[in-house]
Amino acid sequence: MQKNTRDINGVNWDDLRYFLAVARTQTASAAAKRLNVDHTTVARRIRELEASLATVLFEKSRSGGFALTSEGQRLLSYADTIETTVQSASEQFTGGAHSLSGHVRVGSTEGFGSFFLAPQLARFAQAHPDISIDLLPVPHFVSLSKREADIAILLERPERGQYVHTKLCDYQLRLYGTPSYLESHPFPEKTAEMHGHAFLNYVTDLVFSPELLYLDRAIPNAKANFCTTSIVAQYHAALQGTALAILPCFMAEPDPGLVAVVPEQISITRHFWLCCREDLRKLRRISALWDYVRQAAEINRPLLMGEVSIMAFPPP
Repeated sequence: MQKNTRDINGVNWDDLRYFLAVARTQTASAAAKRLNVDHTTVARRIRELEASLATVLFEKSRSGGFALTSEGQRLLSYADTIETTVQSASEQFTGGAHSLSGHVRVGSTEGFGSFFLAPQLARFAQAHPDISIDLLPVPHFVSLSKREADIAILLERPERGQYVHTKLCDYQLRLYGTPSYLESHPFPEKTAEMHGHAFLNYVTDLVFSPELLYLDRAIPNAKANFCTTSIVAQYHAALQGTALAILPCFMAEPDPGLVAVVPEQISITRHFWLCCREDLRKLRRISALWDYVRQAAEINRPLLMGEVSIMAFPPP
C-alpha cells in the first residue's frame, strides 16, 4: 500500500512549499498569489504543518502579518535546503529541455538597485517570463545567510560564509549641484575653501557601511544641514537647488538637472561585489541572472565611471 506524503514522521512535505512562501512574503495573501491558490488554503496548510510538528512557526497579527518564531527560523533553514536540493536534482534530469523558470530574489544597495538594476532586470524579466524576480534596493546590508536574497550586490566583499563572490564593477562618485545653485553660489578653486556651501550627507551614526562617508573624506569640515539615510533622497534633494551632494555618476550623469562640480578634484572610485550562496550558484536561473548582471555591468563601465550618460543593455 502506497504511503501518502504525511506518513513519514507525520509531516506533509508539500506543506513546506506553503511554509517557504509565507516565510518569504510574510502574508498569507501574498503567498497565495505566488502559489496560485486561495489565501484560506495557505492558512490551513500552515496550521496543519504546525500541528504535525507540534510547534508554532509564525507569530500572526493583522498589522504585522506572519513573523517567524525561533522554531520557524530553524525550520526555514531545513526547508530552504530541501527546496534547493530538489531544484538542483530536477535541473540535473531535465537539463536544457525546459525554459528557465523559478523565483530569484536580488538584494542591492539602494541607488544601484533603483537606478541601474531596475531597468536592467526589467529587460531580463521580459526575456525570461517564467522567472519571477524580487528586487530589494534597500539602504542597508541584505543578509544572504538569513535567506533575505539569493543574489546580493554589496559594497564590501564577504569575509566569511559559504558564498561565491566576484568583483562586479568599479563606479565613480562626484560632487553634483544644479546649474541654478552654481550660478548663485560662486565656487572656489580649492576644496578647502568650500565652507560657504551647503551640502547633503548621510546620517553619520546610521550608515550601514563606512564606505558611504564620502563627504567627510572629500571635503573636511563640510557643513551638511540636511542629512538622510537614503542616497535616493539625497539625489532628489540635490535637484531642488539648495545644496550639493556626492552622488554616483550612474545616478547623476543621465540627469540634465545636475552638473558635476570640480570633477578633477572630487572624484571617488568605489566597487560593487556580486555575491551568492554557494548552494544556489549552479541553479540555472541563478546562473543566468548572475551572468546577465555581470554582462550589464561590463558593457556599462563608461556609465558607471561617469564617462557617458546613456545606459546600454545586453542582448536578451
